[in-house]
Amino acid sequence: MREIRYREALREAIAEEMERDARVFIVGEEVGRYQGAYKVTEGLFDRFGAERVIDAPIAEAGFAGVGIGAAMVGLRPIVEFMTWNFSAVAFDQILSNAAKLRQMSGGQVSCPIVFRGPNGSARQVGAQHSQSMESFYAHVPGLKVVAPAFPRDAKGLLKTAIRDDDPVCFFECETLYNVLGEVPEPSEGELLVELGKAHVARAGTDVSLISWSRITHVALQAAELLAGEGISAEVVDLRSLRPLDEATLVASLAKTHRAVVAHEGWPYGGVGAEIVDRLQRLAFDELDAPILRVSGADFPMPYNAKLEQACLPQPQTIAEAARKVCYRG
Repeated sequence: MREIRYREALREAIAEEMERDARVFIVGEEVGRYQGAYKVTEGLFDRFGAERVIDAPIAEAGFAGVGIGAAMVGLRPIVEFMTWNFSAVAFDQILSNAAKLRQMSGGQVSCPIVFRGPNGSARQVGAQHSQSMESFYAHVPGLKVVAPAFPRDAKGLLKTAIRDDDPVCFFECETLYNVLGEVPEPSEGELLVELGKAHVARAGTDVSLISWSRITHVALQAAELLAGEGISAEVVDLRSLRPLDEATLVASLAKTHRAVVAHEGWPYGGVGAEIVDRLQRLAFDELDAPILRVSGADFPMPYNAKLEQACLPQPQTIAEAARKVCYRG
């Protein structure tokens, strides 16, 4: 076991899968000669060459479509968006082609492709570059949606996603790329993390804090605050948004009987609302209080640093929601 950064874990996953399977290649803006906009692909161009690490023009619809076509004929592309905000340009390709090929062809054509890149807020990059896009894609049948919080899961889930025969939308976070975490050495055996399985990042008995990606770290900070007040918070890191691990969510709620769902995205029609709906249907009798949501503010992200932070879930806002469902304060 060693500590490596989130971006290094992603790079290891890509390199290992490219070594294992000659059908795997990566395409995107600046992934090659520039070594990656966020240095996730650093060194891969020199190692695998221009035919497998392909620098694309600023044309997301074009290179997403090329990737989908390549997947249809048996290759396993990884399409990197410089940010998921820019995937809006390629939304028709993902929605109308990648997600529907298997069903519309009666199972004759599969689309083993991974779309990946940073998602959500960064630091003062403005409203057009600060959107949490996962709810758009989790809404679409035919797509799998993954959003890991820790380097170990980033590596294991990306390797699994690359091997999957269906399209996977892999949401990273720009502000997590430098986060350190324990990841097994390659010599310790292959690291694969199953899609659709949540992880209990911190055990607790009084309230379940449910989150994913960067906000899992914020929820863990909130749990520390609550521990000082005698409230034992369990933190559930979903890791996968579609498929969703209902069993782990219900098991956590059966233990704590209270829940708070925290995420960066907008509240209206978001993934948090889907989780609340499922929990109240699947485990209503376990609830001792209404489920609360803590989300991003319901308007475009301000550029101003203080206003930006005010729009995002903070440890204090998650802790305050937990106090409410625990009827404290």
